[in-house]
Amino acid sequence: MPPGATWTDLGPSLRRLMTGDDGRPVVVATSGSSGTPKRVRLPAAALRASGTGTAERLGGHGQWLLALPTHHVAGLQVLARSALAGTEPVELDLARASTAVALADAVARMDPGSRRYASLVPTQLHRALADPAGVAALRELDAVLVGGAATDDGLLERARAAGARVVTTYGMSETCGGCVYDGVPLPGVRVEVTAEGRVRLGGPVLAEGYVDDPLRTTRSFVTDGSGRWFLTEDRGVCRAGRLTVLGRVDDVVVTGGHKVEPRDVETALRSLPGVQDALVVGVPDAEWGQRVAALVALEGGLRPAVRDGAEEHRGATATADDLRAALRRSLPAHAVPRQVEVVDGIPALPTGKPDRAAARRLLDAGGRMKPHLH
Repeated sequence: MPPGATWTDLGPSLRRLMTGDDGRPVVVATSGSSGTPKRVRLPAAALRASGTGTAERLGGHGQWLLALPTHHVAGLQVLARSALAGTEPVELDLARASTAVALADAVARMDPGSRRYASLVPTQLHRALADPAGVAALRELDAVLVGGAATDDGLLERARAAGARVVTTYGMSETCGGCVYDGVPLPGVRVEVTAEGRVRLGGPVLAEGYVDDPLRTTRSFVTDGSGRWFLTEDRGVCRAGRLTVLGRVDDVVVTGGHKVEPRDVETALRSLPGVQDALVVGVPDAEWGQRVAALVALEGGLRPAVRDGAEEHRGATATADDLRAALRRSLPAHAVPRQVEVVDGIPALPTGKPDRAAARRLLDAGGRMKPHLH
């Protein structure tokens, strides 16, 4: 999909694709969150299976809000689901895609007589919840799919408490986007966790493979006695038919012989008063092998601090020691970040996923570089 393509550009061809009149595959680029973006070939049948499964899970076809770039799978899927439903999506001004006012304006243009859906990344959801106009817009939608990155439990709780019908999604370009909703696979999708704890996904939503990369295709798409599978780079557990994703295989930080889950540290940081967002990575360290390091973005320029054992954040000034001291009450010593940098915002890829490579560069520079935000 070409960058910047709109419904006007792609709608007619996607209608042919989703109605079976065109059997050519669609090629999309991965986000590049784990390295160089890869080009993935998605067959028309897989896109149709994904769109049909989504409609079945959400309670029927409807009109979609386009708030994500269409050259990545989440934005493409909004257009494909619209084509399958015979509806026309309402396009958010992508230059304002992370603002609550833009979201409210777009929702107001949607058809109130149809089921109305949106697909957002966690950053967009967070910013919508920070503005009464955004909250009101979220309440108007029959479902808000949230994916592209791990969504903090606290953010989900705030959204649901505000009346938003939020559905978490898990998937990737190789599975036509989200194929597991709120931990439960879409109809026809299969989920397994290997003995090593790695998630693999199967079913009709799988891609054909990677363009001009047969070796990577062979490594990632495997066939055994139970069918064809895509072997993800994620770790997870399945309990009572529900998948919980623990994080990426290569995200675990091994520091001084201890394993640290970045997601646990990020959750603890976001729970501190005044902390808007956080990103935790492992940084090479001569003494510890890796050190746990964190970027922290604060709400409204506030600087949370710790005074006499209690967090305060109104007008206070944070230091790394303040934040680390607060974390010691909820995390084991080896998981408390040895480096904390306060930044204006968490670096992100165009898809909304955290840019971990950029985060490591920021941490190497002591937080002085300006992050690339979307």
